[in-house]
Amino acid sequence: MGQALINQLYTHNANITVLSRNIEKAQKQFNSKVIIISRLTLESIENADIVINLAGEPIADKRWSQKQKDIICQSRWSTTQTLTELIKQAINKPKLFISGSAIGIYGRQGITAIDEQFTAYNKEFTNTICENWELITSKSSSKWTRVALLRTGIVLSKNHGVLSKMLPLFKFGLGGKIGSGRQVMSWIHIEDMVNAIIYIVENENLSGPINITAENAVTNAEFSTKLSKTLKRPCLFTSPGFFLKLLFSEMSELLNYGQNVYPKKLLSSKFNFKYSTIDSALQSLLKAPS
Repeated sequence: MGQALINQLYTHNANITVLSRNIEKAQKQFNSKVIIISRLTLESIENADIVINLAGEPIADKRWSQKQKDIICQSRWSTTQTLTELIKQAINKPKLFISGSAIGIYGRQGITAIDEQFTAYNKEFTNTICENWELITSKSSSKWTRVALLRTGIVLSKNHGVLSKMLPLFKFGLGGKIGSGRQVMSWIHIEDMVNAIIYIVENENLSGPINITAENAVTNAEFSTKLSKTLKRPCLFTSPGFFLKLLFSEMSELLNYGQNVYPKKLLSSKFNFKYSTIDSALQSLLKAPS
């Protein structure tokens, strides 16, 4: 997400500073587009009009051992805590602090559409991650600094994330629904994700929690059928929920359960999704690189 966002911001002639633990890798990745720094300082915050925080260990790359859970949490909380403290200390505060979160804050839910006002969270690991993450971020809010919390859904990109991991199986005709297939997948095209962030930058009325999902969520069975159809492959197989539990342990909850999330704030503010249906999103991603 960060790379896609930077590429788009660069077309807006923005002066961009990137925090990276690997300066050499970042320089190769972005060439001369950005300034690379290896640590956060008060000066770097005071020189920024906007701070965007998308840092965090990937949540689905490894089994959720207690050690991995701690890494997932601290990779989000510690960086955000540092940013919040620096913003509070700064004399010249940034006008906007955008920080990552996820629809995981809602926990597992049924099929009823839920928007940003929904607070009947299911208390589980993803909720713990996001609720504390948002709490830390919100402490930087003031009359000088607007805070936006990105409750991101499943970001669809051909070369990264969930879709990239699913493609090999589906291309060989071995894909299919997971468990009952009734769990709802709240997704967003990577291009709409980036455009939504820029839209938040440009619209001062948007603040607090914002659902970053397409307006038309789909069930896992629908997603699997649409992906197979787009690839012109059969959709015959089912991955049993208990098998995923054995394979991934607690992390299987990400696959076996879902949320039907509705982007009420974005739609109410007249944001236009380029890819509002799963058909258009998959056709776009599988026709061209992303």
